[in-house]
Amino acid sequence: MFNVCSQCGAYRVDKPIICLNGKDYALCPECEHAHEFRRLPLFVVTGPSGAGKSTCQRLMTALTDRYVILETDILWNEQFDTPEDGFRTYRETWLRMAKNISQSGKPVILCGAAMPDQMELCDERRYFAAIHYLALVCEDADLIRRLRHRPGWRQSSGEAFMDNMRAYNRWLKANAVSLDPEIRLLNTTDVLPHETAAGILQWVDQQRHG
Repeated sequence: MFNVCSQCGAYRVDKPIICLNGKDYALCPECEHAHEFRRLPLFVVTGPSGAGKSTCQRLMTALTDRYVILETDILWNEQFDTPEDGFRTYRETWLRMAKNISQSGKPVILCGAAMPDQMELCDERRYFAAIHYLALVCEDADLIRRLRHRPGWRQSSGEAFMDNMRAYNRWLKANAVSLDPEIRLLNTTDVLPHETAAGILQWVDQQRHG
C-alpha cells in the first residue's frame, strides 16, 4: 500500500512531497524515509448527467491505451453520500485509487461529476503533479432529450432531477472558466459520441504535453 511506509510501517496520507535530482519522493512524517514515486497529472471529465461522460468513457478505452480511463460511479455507495463535506471520503478514495494506478506509468482519466474545490482540498491531492478539469456541456433541450430517453432504472426523467441537471449545465457554462483551477468546456450538442471522445483525448494530450 502506497500510504504505508516501507521502512517503519506507519500509515500516513499526509506525506510531504520533495523533489531531488528531478525525482519525486513522499517523505514519511514518522521516520523521514523518502519513497520515490511517479507524480503524474490527473484528468477529470465532469459535467451534468446526460452530457456524455459515461458514453465517452467507454469509447475512449477503445481509442487509446496511453491512459487508464475509469467511470467514478463504479465505486459509488450510500456511505459516500455526504454533500455537507463535498463527498470528501469519496473524493479521497478515488484520488488514492488513481495515485496507485499512476505508479504503472499511465496517467488516469476519471469520468464523473466532480468540482475542483472538492478535489483540491483532499489530502491525496498532493501526489499529483496537477489535476486538469474538463466539463462536458450541451444545450438545455439536448440535455433534457437525453435524460428523457434513458432507461427507467437510471431515474433520470423526473422533473426535479432534470431541473437540477439543467441548472448545473447552465452554471458550468457561465462560471467554469473563472474557477481556480479552471474547468475547460467541451460542448457535445450535435456532436457524435466518438467525436466527443476523440476531443477529450485531444484535450488530455494537450494538457499533458503542452
